[in-house]
Amino acid sequence: MTQPIADPLPGQSKTEFNILAEFIRNCKKRKKTSKLADSLGNEATGGELLTKTLVLKQLLETKILQADEKYIGVLLPPSVAGCMVNVAIAMVGKVSVNLNYTSSEEILNYCIKSGEIQHVLTSRKFMQKLDLSLNAEVIYLEDLKPLVTLGMKLSAYWNSTFVPAERLITKLGLEHQDNNEELTLVFTSGSTGNPKGVLLTYGNIASNIDAFAKAVLIQSTDSITGVLPFFHSFGYTVTLWGVMSLDIRGAYHYNPLEAKQVGKLCQKHKTTILLATPTFLRSYIKRCNVEQFQNLNLVVVGAEKLPDDMTEKFKEKFGFAPVEGYGVTELSPVVSVNVPTSRNADPNVGGVKVGSVGRPLNGIAAKIVHPETNEDLPQGESGMLLIRGPNVMKGYLKQPEKTAEVLKQGWYTTGDIAYLDEDNFIFITGRQSRFSKISGEMVPHVKVEEAINQILHSDEHEMLLAAVTAVPDEKKGEQLVVLHLPLEKKIADILVSLKEKGMPNLFLPAEHYFFEVEDLPLLGSGKLDLKTVKKIALEKAGKA
Repeated sequence: MTQPIADPLPGQSKTEFNILAEFIRNCKKRKKTSKLADSLGNEATGGELLTKTLVLKQLLETKILQADEKYIGVLLPPSVAGCMVNVAIAMVGKVSVNLNYTSSEEILNYCIKSGEIQHVLTSRKFMQKLDLSLNAEVIYLEDLKPLVTLGMKLSAYWNSTFVPAERLITKLGLEHQDNNEELTLVFTSGSTGNPKGVLLTYGNIASNIDAFAKAVLIQSTDSITGVLPFFHSFGYTVTLWGVMSLDIRGAYHYNPLEAKQVGKLCQKHKTTILLATPTFLRSYIKRCNVEQFQNLNLVVVGAEKLPDDMTEKFKEKFGFAPVEGYGVTELSPVVSVNVPTSRNADPNVGGVKVGSVGRPLNGIAAKIVHPETNEDLPQGESGMLLIRGPNVMKGYLKQPEKTAEVLKQGWYTTGDIAYLDEDNFIFITGRQSRFSKISGEMVPHVKVEEAINQILHSDEHEMLLAAVTAVPDEKKGEQLVVLHLPLEKKIADILVSLKEKGMPNLFLPAEHYFFEVEDLPLLGSGKLDLKTVKKIALEKAGKA
């Protein structure tokens, strides 16, 4: 069962929604009223935001960026500055690359090399916390102030204050935005090997914002609290560009795990919409009080399965239930969402079914096929989930073969096993790919497995000595499990070696989730029998 859609090619869109033009219009609407704020104490009206962004645009195109560079690195947390930098980069016709500051230095420099990134925009205070050495010229926002001329200030102020929105849009050459042009490059966390660069266009992002806003009835009285980092496509699309291009307010905090600060921010800015993951939500249930969430009426979670008990606990404390959605970086990212009655703007898209991830947004089609034969499967039968629509990525950066693997005739293969019910609600039943979503982050089994085997191997051993899988975990969504042959090294030493290899903490299995086995189950081809590996892990983890 699929929704009728137009047939744009991957990376293309027929949407008329122009995000940069809408940014200017909405800044003008809120010229003297609040548009953005963050927990660092920064606040801006629409007029102030537009003025500062226009100044930054002038600096970037006249003092910093070269004409031949395309991808511009951004290393900033969710904040007023992070929003302005991303918009200014788009205004000068460049492509922003929000780098994952939770990754290792090695991975960050791999992304910089892949994108041929010459400049990374960041703040000195933020970089001091990260302690990174990047293979690009680092531009600190604090150092740009002396470069601002009086002429830049006067020009920006005049344009933001006195020039009508439509005239300014034309003046800046933004009235006819080519929606097939790239807006951002988002690096995945890499399910196997190094991260892939996902190319998302103006049309991808614009169509996703437009469809999401119409499905959940976004209004000018809404305020979104943004805690999701901009290097995540959900944070980039909805909490960054959603706020920039819609007539709503945004408030940002740099650490989604700091529940008390998030609660204070929601109360101060009368937040009505919160986007999070179940891991973050669990913390908010415990540490945020009812007064702090008194204006909230829509909480959407993704990245992990939303446990039923969490839904009940949240509803019991705050008076309404959070809803679950589904998205993939390559799909810009929102595919579907459950929409409560109070927010239901489109009966063909909205509605809530517990256990589902909602119905596809308008213009997006979903279908289920057999994982091996690719034949369409009947309603209610589980198989591979395929998605088509204007939100499908343009492709992977410099990887046409990998693009072709997942994109066939406009349909994107998600790697998730699911079924569609009679009302077109999507139910995810499993994942084919070898990765886990732990605390909302994608953790690749193969990468961890390869690293462990490298550590364990000596000159005498060429065989596979360890296999990595995952089991459900109440707090994190999933937990990595390592099945291994008898070890000559201590598990604690293996974990130290993984850290020395630059493995993020989230990729490190807990010491008590290493289990010794006599043999690793293999198929006749010599490959790991993943199904049996999973079965053994569930059994041993259950006993433990």
